[in-house]
Amino acid sequence: MADTWFDRRTYRWDQWDPAALLRAKRDAGVRVTVVIPALDEAATVGDVAGRIHDAFVGDAGLVDELLVIDSGSTDDTARLAAQAGATVHHLADIRPDLGSHRGKGEAIWKAQFVATGDVLVFVDADLTEWGTHFVTGLLGPLVTDPSVTLVKGFYERPYREGALDDPDGGGRATELVARPALALLRPELTHVVQPLAGEWAVRRTALASLSVPVGYGVDLAALVDVSDAEGIGAIAQVDLGRRAHSHQPLRALGAMSVQLLAAMMSRAGRAPDADEATLRQFRSFEGAFVAMHQDVDLTERPPFAEVAR
Repeated sequence: MADTWFDRRTYRWDQWDPAALLRAKRDAGVRVTVVIPALDEAATVGDVAGRIHDAFVGDAGLVDELLVIDSGSTDDTARLAAQAGATVHHLADIRPDLGSHRGKGEAIWKAQFVATGDVLVFVDADLTEWGTHFVTGLLGPLVTDPSVTLVKGFYERPYREGALDDPDGGGRATELVARPALALLRPELTHVVQPLAGEWAVRRTALASLSVPVGYGVDLAALVDVSDAEGIGAIAQVDLGRRAHSHQPLRALGAMSVQLLAAMMSRAGRAPDADEATLRQFRSFEGAFVAMHQDVDLTERPPFAEVAR
């Protein structure tokens, strides 16, 4: 079935003309919210929010609401996002009675308390090579096909560091963690090109029914959970062309990988024993190996629909 799914549910962004998509959106009677989770992204968030705002908000009508969920930035992220036209919500101020975690998944989960859209489109704040067609591409299958619940973007992902410019070198956590985990635990999803894509869209009702990891596991967990609940036929993927962004140092990918593995373990019926894991890494310092420790938050938020009652 997966091969058939790939042929049937794989699209290109330019299959949807913005004007025709707007008509389809109005005919479907849906509201669209674009959500940009952000943490210390002053260098790029203004461009991301500003271009989406100028292209689709207001008179354009395709996007009804543009939100930036600021996870406690210490730079000018919030000010620049607001200046670009986004409505900024500070993560700790959204339902403070529920506490607050630091992480992308937490921003996505709490966005449901302030977003009003029937369809939520998530776009990362650190993009450097991208286009506003990311939004229309992700919306296309959801607005025109009621059987689609989740849309994942995919793209070329270059890796640049110093003189190194590898056009296919991005997505290290995808290649080393996500794809092997899916191959072993969810082989039906191995035809998804970018399982960790930060650009995805989902029907609000579906997201509200999902448990949400507070960290980097959210993108992968949503993919697996929608497939488990509705079948792979409810998922589509769209080729968005090319995407570049800032890259995490190699050691920082360790904590991300722990969260990805925890999300997959949980969905395989082997949830970690605690809501926190200690990642121990080593580095050489003056001829000796020194241990470094970091605590990794593995908390999963309950389905929004349960908390919102």
